[in-house]
Amino acid sequence: MQEEEFDLENRIVSTSYGPEDAESDLSLRPKTLSEYIGQTKTKENLKVFIEAAKMRKETLDHVLLYGPPGLGKTTLSAIIAAEMGVNIRITSGPAIEKQGDLAALLTNLSEGDVLFIDEIHRLNRSVEEILYPAMEDYSLDLIIGKGPAARSIRLPLAKFTLIGATTRAGQLSTPLRDRFGVTFKLDLYTPEELAQIVVRSAGILNIEIDRNGALEIASRSRGTPRIANRLLKRVRDFAQFENEGAITERMAMYALSKLDIDELGLDNTDRKMMETIIKYYGGGPVGLETLAATVGEEAVTLEDVYEPYLMQIGFISRTPRGRCVTRAAYEHLGLKFPEPQPRQSAEIPGQASLFD
Repeated sequence: MQEEEFDLENRIVSTSYGPEDAESDLSLRPKTLSEYIGQTKTKENLKVFIEAAKMRKETLDHVLLYGPPGLGKTTLSAIIAAEMGVNIRITSGPAIEKQGDLAALLTNLSEGDVLFIDEIHRLNRSVEEILYPAMEDYSLDLIIGKGPAARSIRLPLAKFTLIGATTRAGQLSTPLRDRFGVTFKLDLYTPEELAQIVVRSAGILNIEIDRNGALEIASRSRGTPRIANRLLKRVRDFAQFENEGAITERMAMYALSKLDIDELGLDNTDRKMMETIIKYYGGGPVGLETLAATVGEEAVTLEDVYEPYLMQIGFISRTPRGRCVTRAAYEHLGLKFPEPQPRQSAEIPGQASLFD
């Protein structure tokens, strides 16, 4: 019962950052808060905090950004540094393997600089402990020597702003999370906001597009700007190949259907996962490990990559017994939802009911 393996790396609707995104990523990223589309409440509050810090001539409080991947956490951190008029150093949690790696980063920061750590929830715990005095007291505690001769020294650091980004805020340790003065949750974008992003990106890439074409791309982008920009470039390829010129609603629908992306932004991978649960397990419930073995994927990949969006749109539910496909998913796939059968009482033929 082994299904065809899912091709994670080639999924155009994957929220993961890939080589294709790097080609035009820097040019498409907004540089100021006024250019940044969406996340209105976050922008409004962030502008207040930035301007107030500049008035006091102080560094901005440490900032924690969390939310699904592809929503612009790295972009927003670069905007914060630009608005504050300081430099930014970018790294990630897995890249900081030893305490010395983090110490080197911290000691090379200038006054007011921004240190951005992506996937900060993946920091090594021993490395994380160096951050505590650095964030609170702008100092670095180092142990010199070994054994009885070991001694501790404290090095002063330039005042800096740490911006941490994570898709799993719940995995941050409490001591680290409590040291962030400002915390923002980035939400999925509306189709209207994504349409604005698509129009803006099309202008930068010299792509002619109309409002309906942009909205069609936006509505299939899973609420994620990264996916919207990726789809825009692929629809552009179809428009140029077909000699259509501008991207219209009709061209966008044609191109996205060729890419097997339906009106909800689901691709073949999403549909295969739901069809597997329906075909082999009667719609569920099925345990995560069992499902992973059937579809030929790792359980963590199903849980982190495929499930979140399907759960957000109400197509898959988690129960204590496992994953289930909902009625809405059956209807979307054009399948009949199995109605629960009434329980039959086991009666002995010819024997009257006790309550007759």
